[in-house]
Amino acid sequence: MKLLLISNSTMPGESYLDYPKHEIKKFIGNQPIRALFIPYAAVTFSFDLYEQKVAERFAELGFQVKSIHHFNDPVQAVNEAEVIVVGGGNTWQLVRMLHDNKLMRSIYEKVLGGTPYIGWSAGSNVACPTLRTTNDMPVIDPKGFDTIGLVPFQINPHYLDANPEGHGGETREQRIEEFLEINPEVYVVGLREGTMLRMDDHKIRLIGARTARIFRKGNAPLELSRDEDFSFLTK
Repeated sequence: MKLLLISNSTMPGESYLDYPKHEIKKFIGNQPIRALFIPYAAVTFSFDLYEQKVAERFAELGFQVKSIHHFNDPVQAVNEAEVIVVGGGNTWQLVRMLHDNKLMRSIYEKVLGGTPYIGWSAGSNVACPTLRTTNDMPVIDPKGFDTIGLVPFQINPHYLDANPEGHGGETREQRIEEFLEINPEVYVVGLREGTMLRMDDHKIRLIGARTARIFRKGNAPLELSRDEDFSFLTK
């Protein structure tokens, strides 16, 4: 499998998808493909607007984008896709629409067959076995917590080390520890903003200047850099 799982779309002060664009180009290659975009995580703006934002950035890289909402048969659109791109937004809404359109299995089989997959934020969440390490508010019944399961570990995108000053609630680490109490055999990757995981078959590496924080029940969290091998996460 070929996966590019990005923590966030945009860094402060930058334009949309600016920081990951060169890695997207390297990941896809030089062929003039048309990417199938899945905008279902959008809640407060239209799928057409979302498609336009993504298409503008991908056009800079020499790629076309067409959103799945233009197709009469979403499953067929996935089956014929050259690259699958899943955007961020609200993970609960994304999962609900993936279930409603019966796309979980078709995406899994398509990517398992070699079609590249790119996701950011919610799009990275759904590459995991479940949505249960998302940060998003459950705005809708997702009709099940299971997601595509392209990787056997969980991702927490936008990972933060501490709460804002003056905030007394749980830290992100404490929330992940709650998850691990109930799911002790699962790795969780705290993926900081400005970073991404690239997977080629079973080899995984971190891209970006920040480290990733790896959690597992019974172990002290690990801080791993882009110079280290993350492939143990697949075992």
